Amino acid sequence: MVWMRLIATDTGRPAAGPQATRIAPLWHSLGLLVILLAFVWVTFRWQSHSLAAGEQHQGNSLHYLFVIGAEWAMALYIWLGGLIPGAARLRDIIGGRWTNVRQLWRDIAIAAAFWIVSVAVAQLSSFVGHPSHAGPLQFANPLGAIEVTLWVIMSMTAGFCEELVFRGYFQKQFLALSRNAAFAVLAQAVLFGIGHWYQGVRQVILISLLGALYGILAQWRKSLRPGIIAHAWADVLNVIPIPFR
Repeated sequence: MVWMRLIATDTGRPAAGPQATRIAPLWHSLGLLVILLAFVWVTFRWQSHSLAAGEQHQGNSLHYLFVIGAEWAMALYIWLGGLIPGAARLRDIIGGRWTNVRQLWRDIAIAAAFWIVSVAVAQLSSFVGHPSHAGPLQFANPLGAIEVTLWVIMSMTAGFCEELVFRGYFQKQFLALSRNAAFAVLAQAVLFGIGHWYQGVRQVILISLLGALYGILAQWRKSLRPGIIAHAWADVLNVIPIPFR
């Protein structure tokens, strides 16, 4: 089991290699955390306003564009803001490299298998938690060709940017600070859940669990690529069928 190996290899001694080095100054990490919390607050307020209006659908194009912009802003903050020279580059945070088509298809296959597992975990968690079918994110469902197109773009953006922020930046930073891979996976998963606070407490718990699974995948593969594919794929399929039912 990958998780057991993560725990077994953490002996409490400083880790060897580049993972033991912080990829950015602490002030940079705190700045990213502030940006994340501001994004959560604005989205929560936006959702509260939409639900208070009592309308089933008021148009979500501006909301989608805001999310796309905010997530790319966090990605740019990492890329341009303050990575320690020589400690990390964006390509190092992403990890892995496709040098032939076979490697690409391998990561797609891993992403597909991981997506099936994540869906099973989500369904099991939903069954245990008995969530309402009209959840707090219902206001954001896309209607019409423009919103569906923006939803796909937003999903692909989330696949790349959220994996970069949480499984890439935060997980590597937590690993460098704690020298403990299990702690790094769990810490970024909690942040990932908090980043979706506007979806409600039950969803925060579920998303934190999924974040931990994505963290294990990134730690196992030493790459964000399979997780990026699976994340974007999952987000696209999460809502897209609704307008066509």
